[in-house]
Amino acid sequence: MIQPELRDPFGRKIDYLRLSVTDRCDLRCVYCMPQGFDDYEAPDDWLTIDEIERVVRIFGQLGVSRIRLTGGEPLVRKGITEITQRLSRLEGIDDLSLSTNCVSMAKFAQPLKDAGVSRINVSLDSLNPEKFRKITGGKLSKVLDGLMAAKEVGFAPIKINAVAMKGVNDDELGDMVEFCIEHGFTLRFIETMPVGDTGCRAKDSHYLDLEVIRKQLEERFELIPSVMAGGGPARYFKVKNTDLHFGFITPISQHFCETCNRIRLSSDGTLYMCLGQEEKFELRPLLRGGASDDELIDAIHYALTLKPERHEFNDDKQVVRFMNMTGG
Repeated sequence: MIQPELRDPFGRKIDYLRLSVTDRCDLRCVYCMPQGFDDYEAPDDWLTIDEIERVVRIFGQLGVSRIRLTGGEPLVRKGITEITQRLSRLEGIDDLSLSTNCVSMAKFAQPLKDAGVSRINVSLDSLNPEKFRKITGGKLSKVLDGLMAAKEVGFAPIKINAVAMKGVNDDELGDMVEFCIEHGFTLRFIETMPVGDTGCRAKDSHYLDLEVIRKQLEERFELIPSVMAGGGPARYFKVKNTDLHFGFITPISQHFCETCNRIRLSSDGTLYMCLGQEEKFELRPLLRGGASDDELIDAIHYALTLKPERHEFNDDKQVVRFMNMTGG
């Protein structure tokens, strides 16, 4: 039986699910989790592999064709290769991708490629080892090794996500462009968002309007407006006489809510309708309470009625949950 497609109250078609498989991470990025954070979900509360497969199968029946696996860091989830194998085989799922910090990618690159992951997004905020350590608590060399392994096995595109922070890494964003030109990566700059205690509000010292960065890059590179398939919320440019596409993701200075096509499912089975709002619906009680597929479909359609028209990141409002809870 063909199910009605997912549309929110504002007519936007939902065909993209960001699926967090764990809230754990092997780094501590300053804008995601504070030092000493230990308020994790118990592993028994995570959706099991069977539950993940069932939920994604149902979303596939509802017209969701794109799945991005997130965390925390998805590579720390036991069974991540089995998860990707199962999801890549589901009817209706045409695009299976993964967001990662790449710390463990040297080990997982080939197994994930073989399991059906086609492309990856990599968080990389600095090419300076000491600066990288201060931002993340980790070793840059492990990330670069993972990146090169991903490139070697043929993930394409590989997108580098760099959170732009005033006084932290704004002096090397042009170097990030050069790095991505050299290696054939796509690059996206992201504004910091007021999410959790770590989030930067617009009035805070580290917040950086990406329009400032665009103007700086125009002094160094010749930029041409461009687009990318599956580009999501980024506004893309191409560096003339190169293959590099890079984009700006601007949730604060220039929101992109009118084209939002996604919802998020956390590792504990909670559906979040918007990264910048608190609306949510818990699927896990239904999954573990014997709900039929039809009941789950009805629940998902109801959850979509809670999706707001837009987020409201501003100085007076800040989402209280940390980024690792919903996968960004």
